Amino acid sequence: MFHYENGLMLTRPRLAIDIPRRQPRAFVSHAHADHIARHELALCTPATAALYRHRLGASRRVIEMPYGEPLDYQGAKLTALPAGHCLGSAMLLAVVDGQRLLYTGDFKLGESLTAQRAQPPEADLLVMETTFGNPKRRMPPRAEVIGEFIALVRRILADGKTPVVHAYQLGKSQEVTAMLTSHGLPVLQHPSIYEVSRVYERCGVALGREGAEVGAYHGSALAGHVVVTLPRTMPAFRLAGMGDVETITLTGWAIDPGARFRLKVDHALPLSDHADFDELVELVRLVRPRRVATTHGPPGFDEQLRALGYDAQPLAPDAQRRLFE
Repeated sequence: MFHYENGLMLTRPRLAIDIPRRQPRAFVSHAHADHIARHELALCTPATAALYRHRLGASRRVIEMPYGEPLDYQGAKLTALPAGHCLGSAMLLAVVDGQRLLYTGDFKLGESLTAQRAQPPEADLLVMETTFGNPKRRMPPRAEVIGEFIALVRRILADGKTPVVHAYQLGKSQEVTAMLTSHGLPVLQHPSIYEVSRVYERCGVALGREGAEVGAYHGSALAGHVVVTLPRTMPAFRLAGMGDVETITLTGWAIDPGARFRLKVDHALPLSDHADFDELVELVRLVRPRRVATTHGPPGFDEQLRALGYDAQPLAPDAQRRLFE
């Protein structure tokens, strides 16, 4: 059985999944702040373990689950599979009595410079996050957005200004940095972002590329460099000595008209580390589940799936359900 409570609770085996409150045992799909807590024991991939300990303390107890290596756990076989969301992000495949449950966590199917591409397996029951589960949330081609981003950064530099990119401390900041350095553009990162990037480097993900270096910002912008800092919603985003700047953010929410005004930046480009609407539907097609439970998304995506012939329902809070029927 499972129980939803800002995450998922398997009662066979008894294991919390992505519940952001301390639990005796929990699977952590990735190390974003809204998916972690100081659990007594966490199950996660080696890269997520490194990021989890960086964020919550080196003494955290962890069972590491390398991608694709099944773990026998309390009568179930658990396997972590790449989710494509950020470094270490994982889907969880739980096999109980020959029946297969796939929990996606946050995911995307497309390419990434800093996360292993998603590899969704077939399953009987699919529990999927649906952040962009609205037909209006279709993203333009990734290469097109990156091309626009790099051209914008070069224009800002040519104007004698500093391009400043606002991005989440873990995941988007490193992805954006890799995009920039892959085009020969050196990057200075907010010190807290740089500390996370050092964990990426220790996990084998090099962010400096094509001779373009990555360093921490220490009080002044350097000519020809791009600065990557925290989102404007975080008070610590401010950095002294920036000079004349133009601000950019890359997010799936930029698909909405007027997003740059809401996000308080000069430029907002639609690039997400979550699956867009078409990728959500494609995931279901790939997994071929008998039942689908949707969560963390707008109302109505389950209706979209039912119209396509799938047995889909939202995963209701505080509802006990049978794992397999």
